[in-house]
Amino acid sequence: MLRYIAFTVFLLVTGAAGADRLETSAGSVAVTQVVGGLDTPWAIGLLPGGAFLVSERDGNLLYVADGTVNRVKGAPKVSAAGQGGLLDVTVARDFTRSREIFLTFSKKQKGGAGTAVAVVRLSENGKRLTNLRVIFEVTPGGSGGRHFGSRVVEALDGTLFVTIGDRGDRPAAQDLQNHMGTVIRINRDGTIPGDNPFVRDQAARPEIWSYGHRNPQGAGLDSQGRLWVSEHGARGGDEVNLVHAGANYGWPVISYGTHYSGQKIGEGTSKPGMEQPEHYWDPSIAPSGLLVYSGKLWPQWKGDLFVGSLKFNYIARLAGTPLREVEQIKGPETERVRDIVEAADGSIWFISVGQGAVYRMTPDT
Repeated sequence: MLRYIAFTVFLLVTGAAGADRLETSAGSVAVTQVVGGLDTPWAIGLLPGGAFLVSERDGNLLYVADGTVNRVKGAPKVSAAGQGGLLDVTVARDFTRSREIFLTFSKKQKGGAGTAVAVVRLSENGKRLTNLRVIFEVTPGGSGGRHFGSRVVEALDGTLFVTIGDRGDRPAAQDLQNHMGTVIRINRDGTIPGDNPFVRDQAARPEIWSYGHRNPQGAGLDSQGRLWVSEHGARGGDEVNLVHAGANYGWPVISYGTHYSGQKIGEGTSKPGMEQPEHYWDPSIAPSGLLVYSGKLWPQWKGDLFVGSLKFNYIARLAGTPLREVEQIKGPETERVRDIVEAADGSIWFISVGQGAVYRMTPDT
């Protein structure tokens, strides 16, 4: 509790410092710190009316409103080891009516931990979660603390896409009998949509939407409702993929990277029946967080993808056909960008793990 008393004071002091400026292809932008003093922040959930939620990987969920910060009681118990912990936060589209949010986290399981999804209700004052229901967890779980993936996106039809990493078990990403290295699609109550691609395949998990992923830590919808993901490669081979039902994205059979030892991965960079990335990076940028921008405040960026870099400390803007990185938005505030989201007013919010802060980017007027 003492940490959060000190944290509130820190917020009030730094909030008066005003915005910094960064130069971009759309002109100067203002970057304002909206909360600081965070411990390994992972995701932002923007709420109607200006309040927001921030997850910290060690298991804390914070509610920020009117210049104060409160720790939210009732968050799920997490297995906070390695890359695991309390991870994504997504506010339901009907939050004003339902008060529901979706959380992903690493859940302790026999033999280790696995990515899980919970639906909870947030109290009116933002201080408590109630009616927590775990609607999905990977089967089987995995040992070690790597590659939980863990973004959750509400599709236009109300179903949920959840990204799941391979947990360091590379061959599992090609095995449809487990959830490792997949994107799954479930209904909001945890049931399985009848039109999932493998729902009638006895040799596959019916939740699976796509497979052959390594560690997808960024995900977002475009204006057509299509799902895009950014995922970590090994040494090189970070990818942006446009995800299709039933598609195989190749890991670890094909990749544009190499193992950390320098050894070749799999069979090369392509194979029939396996998808090519829309874009890949070599060297790796360690991508985390992905936003397809609406164009509301910056019309020239409409439809462009924004992806955070944990390794090189910038926000990548990707555009064009074929998709390519066309700009790097970079400053002290973009140190290890973990999450990036768009607010209702078109402003771009992002998490800097290195700064332990959430920032808001707006036109410099």
